[in-house]
Amino acid sequence: MDRTVIGTLAAAICLSLAGCGGGTSTLQIGSATPAPAASAPVPAPTPAAAPARAPLELTLLHINDHHSNLAARTRTLQLQAGEATRSTVSVEAAGFPRVTAAINQLAAGKANVLKLHAGDALTGTLFFNRAGADGEADAALMNTVCFDAFTLGNHEFDKGDTGLRNFLDLLRQGSCKTPALSANVNFGAGSALNPSRAPGAVQRSTVVERGGQKIGLVGLTIAGKTKASSSPDADTTFEDETTAAQREIDRLRAQGIDKIVLMSHIGYEYDLQVAKALSGVDVVVGGDSHTLLGPDALNTLGVGSPAGAYPTQITNKDGKRVCVVQAWEYAQVVGELKVSFDANGDVTACSGTPHVLVSDNYTLAGKAPTDAQRSAIQADVAATNGLLYTVAPDASASAVLKPFADRIEVFNKTDVAVAVDELCSRRVPGGAGTVDYSRSSSSCNTLGSVSLRGGDIQQLVAQAYLEVAQKKYGGADISLQSGGGVRIPLVPGKVTAAQVIQVLPFGNMLFRLDITGAEVKAMLEDGLDAVYGTGGTTGPYPYTGGLRFDVDARLAKGARTSNIEVRDARTGVWAALDASKTYKLFVLSFNATGGDGYKTLAAVPAARRLDIGVLDADVFMDYIQSQARDSTTGLPALKKLPVELYSTKSYQAP
Repeated sequence: MDRTVIGTLAAAICLSLAGCGGGTSTLQIGSATPAPAASAPVPAPTPAAAPARAPLELTLLHINDHHSNLAARTRTLQLQAGEATRSTVSVEAAGFPRVTAAINQLAAGKANVLKLHAGDALTGTLFFNRAGADGEADAALMNTVCFDAFTLGNHEFDKGDTGLRNFLDLLRQGSCKTPALSANVNFGAGSALNPSRAPGAVQRSTVVERGGQKIGLVGLTIAGKTKASSSPDADTTFEDETTAAQREIDRLRAQGIDKIVLMSHIGYEYDLQVAKALSGVDVVVGGDSHTLLGPDALNTLGVGSPAGAYPTQITNKDGKRVCVVQAWEYAQVVGELKVSFDANGDVTACSGTPHVLVSDNYTLAGKAPTDAQRSAIQADVAATNGLLYTVAPDASASAVLKPFADRIEVFNKTDVAVAVDELCSRRVPGGAGTVDYSRSSSSCNTLGSVSLRGGDIQQLVAQAYLEVAQKKYGGADISLQSGGGVRIPLVPGKVTAAQVIQVLPFGNMLFRLDITGAEVKAMLEDGLDAVYGTGGTTGPYPYTGGLRFDVDARLAKGARTSNIEVRDARTGVWAALDASKTYKLFVLSFNATGGDGYKTLAAVPAARRLDIGVLDADVFMDYIQSQARDSTTGLPALKKLPVELYSTKSYQAP
């Protein structure tokens, strides 16, 4: 029995069960109904129209996880510049107008193209929430591409169901009307996106036609992570990803649709697991895990370390080929996947390139290259066969971006707080003559508090992470900020948005890790050893929220911290760290992946880590806006924390 007949029988049963599959853009059936009861009566199936039987060549152009990264950035590459070894070359890269230009160029002259976005358009830069309505800039730039479909990621729910509906309304203001997909979301009775209020706003799937043949696009949203670390409405639920995907695939196959693309925001490793368990899936265009796929040359070129091939080819439950792709993160890559289908709708071959978007304005050590160096660089870029894809920003998309960028520039000059006290900066505690003593101002050093407990601004940032995480993002027990990641103090007076970004200029995202008390102790010892061990530097010194300890830098690794206590956020009571208990740690992506010597955190397995995907400076801004207002200026007032909240209780210099 071929796959069409099997699909027809399976999905005919499903269709009889009162809406188990949701709808497609072709049929305009609501998409957020829960799975049906299995005991419903089964009427006779209606025969589906026979599909067109012919081979098809399809090109998929895709991005994912752009996270409001709309402006270009400077990045460094390792390129041949005429020397014996590769040189560090800086170049402008990424930015959504460059995405638009690349997709337009790659689509030109091709007959059967799909333009897909696999989710997490929102949250991550000031373009999301400081350049207009939440997500307005993202919607405007996405409409310069006019995607054929967009999958809901977990961060689309960061402002609740109402915030998501507002974004989807913005996305549909233009002529594109991009379908938003998720086969496993069930919007609650009170949700702004419940089908009774927003019919068709989110669909389980959509059907597009290329080369006279129908292709089913099915959306998936990571279930547990969205519920645990984003902000969907309380009664909005997320079904098991495999179950929901199979039901929707079966429903499409019952209509004679034999080419299925799963647009999945569940992560690369989970994509492989789910695809192997599904019948009828042909292609997976993924997101969520920010995975770089491609050849080892990406490492040689200084782009990053790929986690697998592009495309990764596996077999589904039927034993048939599935092509799995993802396009990294932050509008840096446009994936180009070419798929060949035979007359039965089975994939016979797939290949492609993750195009890393760059300009040609190279600099070496801050200077323009010589003619000889430029020629060598250009030849090296050309030799990558599109892996490094040189493209200028699309002029129309740049024009769309400009008013939003102008608003950000104005916002950066806006007063957002007033510092009541001088929030001193010090990476490492210690008195006169100790390491890092000169970093603080003379007035801070005169007070002496930074010598006892370290920097006020470092501690405030750690506390900000903790308190914001406790209100949002699924909660936290403790937080970590390494001392060197906080760059400037705040002197008394008004604080601008630009200064807040100067405090945390590196653009790190926040992770949440579940770690044991024993790992908490090891984490602290890692940070202190990176300061006081051989070749140590001041940057890794640990500042923590909800966690405090004594430090004796004279001792060996493993013994430098003692009397470690954890604060109960509900009662304010401090209790000894329990080595066997599991704690939720809110921490920068940099440290969570081993930066600054935090090896214990790097070793935490994937099952115990979540990429929250929110920007450090944005979390700090949320904290600032929650503070009591200054009576004179009306701005949020920033003060030193109470002494009992400082993480270093006592300090003994080496």
